[in-house]
Amino acid sequence: MSRKTKAGEFKAYKKRSFAQEVWRNYKKSPSAMLGLILIVLIIIVAITAQIVYDYNTDIVQQNIKQRFLSPGTPGHLLGTDNYGRDVLTRILYGAKYSLAVGLVAVAISCLLGSTLGLIAGYYGGVVENIILRFCEVFMGIPSVLLGVAIMSAFGQSLAVLMLAVGLVYVPMFARTARAAVLPVREEEYIEAARVSGVSDFKIIFQHVLPNALSPIIVQVTMGVANGILSASFLSFLGLGVPVPAPEWGAMLSSGREYIRDYGYLTTYPGIAIMITVLAFNLMGDGLRDALDPKLKQ
Repeated sequence: MSRKTKAGEFKAYKKRSFAQEVWRNYKKSPSAMLGLILIVLIIIVAITAQIVYDYNTDIVQQNIKQRFLSPGTPGHLLGTDNYGRDVLTRILYGAKYSLAVGLVAVAISCLLGSTLGLIAGYYGGVVENIILRFCEVFMGIPSVLLGVAIMSAFGQSLAVLMLAVGLVYVPMFARTARAAVLPVREEEYIEAARVSGVSDFKIIFQHVLPNALSPIIVQVTMGVANGILSASFLSFLGLGVPVPAPEWGAMLSSGREYIRDYGYLTTYPGIAIMITVLAFNLMGDGLRDALDPKLKQ
């Protein structure tokens, strides 16, 4: 490669913003683009299903005469369940619950966990030890058991499910944020800000956080996938979204009684969970590679 070509690429790199450079690196990964496309499609399905279908008529209403219709039946592409409700309709409508739980839960865990991690990483010493020991205590409790305890204590509702899943992943975000802050807090511009009399609050959220944001962003995408899985598991145990809401984990739970004769009742909700989790994991892997400083050379 000639010097002129290298010089031209360097000038083009200097003109690109950080977001443009990340997007340029992200597009290089076919699997990451596949994950992004799947997520966009799932979001479109979740939005349009609320417009197309009526909850009380299409989702909840039972028709015992049409129960256990096999997939491919005219008007019921994926068949019907034990109450005669269309499986495809319930899966499409249920995308709202899984996405809502995953996104809100990760917002709760990111807000609380990242704040604790930023404080621990910036101050160090006793403050860091207290926060880390607190996180270790929570991490010592199995996430499923912690979620079950929270749901049992506060009752079954969508809001409690979001809170339970969000609190489970607070330690994960705290440790990620702390690890990202450690190299940043030793930079000269942070020391200059301290000497200038800038408050710790402004230093943490205006100088430290923007430069430690990359691993947190990646953790967010991974956290959404984990949140969807945890919510589905809690619903499978009967502690998630109250019935008859068509949450995918609840559909798995209700269909397991008929798995021998009507396996499609668990197959299709399971595939929906698998595709959604896979899409967010692919997107997270792509973001991790795109935000890698080694790719910016």
